Amino acid sequence: MLKLNSEFQRVYKRGKSAHSTSVALFYLPLEGELKVGYTASKKVGNAVVRNHCKRRLRALAAEFSDQLSNGWYVWVAKEPLDTNEFEDIRRDFKYVLKRSNALRVNGDDKKTFS
Repeated sequence: MLKLNSEFQRVYKRGKSAHSTSVALFYLPLEGELKVGYTASKKVGNAVVRNHCKRRLRALAAEFSDQLSNGWYVWVAKEPLDTNEFEDIRRDFKYVLKRSNALRVNGDDKKTFS
């Protein structure tokens, strides 16, 4: 799990990004390592809303974990994430994964979240 500000900044500066209406993904490909971080700015809402958005992102990341390539991921919640239907968010989630080429190709080594 990404926790340090310096780790987030590294992904923002060196990684690829993909955006949809409810979620943004910043992805930095790294060999043999799979780390994920979640964030929601105050624009999304108060603390309760931001935590709800991050829980939704964690649930989707767990759902797609077996398909993710190695690297560092930063998931950013956008305003409509809290109010959209979960299926719409799942579609956006899959869209940004495909757009950033972060889905694992058969034969890649699988590594669990750390």
